[in-house]
Amino acid sequence: MPFPLNPVHRTLTPTIVLALAIGGVLMSPNTQAQSATTQIDLSGMKPGMAPDDFAFSRTGSGAVGEWRVMDDPTASNRRVIAQTSTDKTDYRFPLAVYQRVSAKNVDMKVQFKPVAGKVDQAGGIVVRLTSPDDYYVVRANALEDNVRFYRVLKGKRQELKGANTKVAANEWHNLELRAEGDRFTISFDGRQLFAAQDATFNGAGRVGLWTKADSVTYFDTIAITPLD
Repeated sequence: MPFPLNPVHRTLTPTIVLALAIGGVLMSPNTQAQSATTQIDLSGMKPGMAPDDFAFSRTGSGAVGEWRVMDDPTASNRRVIAQTSTDKTDYRFPLAVYQRVSAKNVDMKVQFKPVAGKVDQAGGIVVRLTSPDDYYVVRANALEDNVRFYRVLKGKRQELKGANTKVAANEWHNLELRAEGDRFTISFDGRQLFAAQDATFNGAGRVGLWTKADSVTYFDTIAITPLD
């Protein structure tokens, strides 16, 4: 199902404008679902620009978010996708939605680094997104030292399960969300934390990156494997 974007949520970079203009091609679940892993290559993206093949929105209120490719010598290819907006609106969840994969069953892995934030320092993975107000998300928070799994239904965030664990600021962490049917498995820094069950969203949807409030968060090593 296409990811609907209000014009205010569209990035101004030519690459993404073109992608949205031909969205019927890029967004078709039948043509984009794959069994092979998609490894997002940041090495060829230009620092200071929005990352290729992403569209941007947010759940809640406040600014949409500022997603940019940035240099970081600690990253695998010395580049990251960064959410840099410091809008302190508490119920504000910036989204960077990847346009080339749509799947129901999917395994997504990312490395993320919480860099700054007074309200929150969080980074997360979104799956089965059909609109900015409807999706599943797992997120880790460096201010709270926990990992939580939510469904977001009609813009309302509802916790399904979670675990307390150390999430160090300014350090890279591994986060993984595996969605298969009504079962979701969450792993953090190489170990499985917990599994949860829910059948609210049982169709294909987009995957993407997520932050909260004024979190400045870097993302690297993004791997997406459709399981359909």
